Amino acid sequence: MSKIWQKDSTKISTLIETFTVGRDRDFDLLLARYDVLGSLAHTEMLASVGLLDKEEMGRIHKELNSILTDIDQGRFTISEDAEDIHSQIEFMLTERIGDAGKKIHSGRSRNDQVAVDIKLFLKAETESLRDEINSLFELLIAKSEEFRDKLLPGYTHLQIAMPSSFGLWFGAYAESLVDDMELLSAAHHIADKNPLGSGAGYGSSFPLNREQTTQLLGFSTLNFNSVYAQMSRGRTEKALSFALASLASTLSRLAMDATLYMNQNFGFISFPAELTTGSSIMPHKKNPDVFELIRAHCNRIQSIPNELALLLNNLPSGYHRDLQLTKEILFPALVQIKACLEMTALMLNHIVIQGNILDDEKYKYLFSVEAVNELVNKGMPFREAYQLIGNQIEQGKFKFDYTRQLHHTHTGSLGNLANAQIKEEMLRVINRF
Repeated sequence: MSKIWQKDSTKISTLIETFTVGRDRDFDLLLARYDVLGSLAHTEMLASVGLLDKEEMGRIHKELNSILTDIDQGRFTISEDAEDIHSQIEFMLTERIGDAGKKIHSGRSRNDQVAVDIKLFLKAETESLRDEINSLFELLIAKSEEFRDKLLPGYTHLQIAMPSSFGLWFGAYAESLVDDMELLSAAHHIADKNPLGSGAGYGSSFPLNREQTTQLLGFSTLNFNSVYAQMSRGRTEKALSFALASLASTLSRLAMDATLYMNQNFGFISFPAELTTGSSIMPHKKNPDVFELIRAHCNRIQSIPNELALLLNNLPSGYHRDLQLTKEILFPALVQIKACLEMTALMLNHIVIQGNILDDEKYKYLFSVEAVNELVNKGMPFREAYQLIGNQIEQGKFKFDYTRQLHHTHTGSLGNLANAQIKEEMLRVINRF
C-alpha cells in the first residue's frame, strides 16, 4: 500500500518508516470508530457544499458504515502497510468503491483528522470515567452511612490524635472524588470542541461548513481559530492528564490507608482470604497486594502531567510529530485508572470493619481533646483546661469514658457527616457534563 503522501519518485526507507510510525497502529485501533464517525460527518458536509455528489456520498457512507460495523464487532485491523488509521480507511474505501474513496480527504488534513479522533475518543472516555467514578462515589457514601457510628482513631503525623469514624473515613474519600470530578468535567469541556476543518492548521480555501460537522459529531462548540485548533492537540490530553492524576491521588491515598489499616498493628479492617495473597515461605501471611498495586499504578499515573509537559513544552504553533507520542503516554493510563477504580470497588464491597477498636489501652489519650472541651463547656478557660488535662496525662492520671455519647454536631463532624450535601455537590458537577 503506497502512502497517501507518497509521490511516484519517492522511495521510503523501511528504517525511517518503522521509527516514525512507532506504536501508532496499536493506539490508532482505539481511534478507529471515531475516525469513521469523523469521515461520515466530513463527507456529509462535503456533499452539502457541492464537493461530493449525493450518489458518491451514498456509496461512501455505505462502506464507512460497513467498516464501522467491523470495528464494533472486533473484525477490523490496520495493515502493516498503512501508516495510521486514516490511511487504512481511505485505502479500504478506494479499494471498494474506486475514485469516490479518494475524495474524502478534500478540505481535510491528517492533522485535523487525528485531532478530531482524539477529541471524540477523550470525550467518550471522560464520560465513561464519570460513570465509574460516580459508582465508586455511591459505594463510599453507602459505606459511610453503614458504618457512621463505628469509631476508629484519627492520626496526625502518624501519631494517635483524635477520635474519628469509618463514616468520616469513607465520606472523606467520597468528597475527594467530587473534586476529582470537577477536573474531569473541565477536561470534558475542553475535549468537547470540534477541531475538524482546521486542516493542517491554517484552514482551507474550500467553503467548509464547520458548524455542520460540529452538530453532526455531537460537539457542543468549535475550536474556532484554525491555528489554535491544532494547538489544542496535546493541550486536550494534558488537561485530562491532570484529572487522571487527581483521581489517582485519591485512589492511591485510599489504598495506602487500607494497607495500613489491614496491618496487624492497626487491625482496623480485614478482607476475605480470596482477596489477599500469601507468602511462599510464611504460611500466616495475607498480603494487601491489590491495594499496593493500586497505589503503585496510581503513583505512576500522577507523573503523566509532567511527562506530557516535558513532551509539549517549547513547541511553536503548528503541528509537530512530537504530538504522536501523547497517545502512548495517555491512552494506557486511561485503561489503568479504570482497572484501579474497578479493583477499589471490589475490595470495598468486601471490607470487614473490626468492632471495639478503641477499647485498646493505647488509644486512651485519643480523648484528651474531648476532656478539655468538657471542662470548657463547664466554664473553664480553654488554656487552663488544656494545661490541666496535659498535666494529668504527664502524671499518668488521665481517664475518660469514651463510651458516653460524643457530642460532635457541626457540619462534617462525627455526628453530622453531611453526606446528603456531598451527594448534592457530586450531582451538581455531573450535571455539567
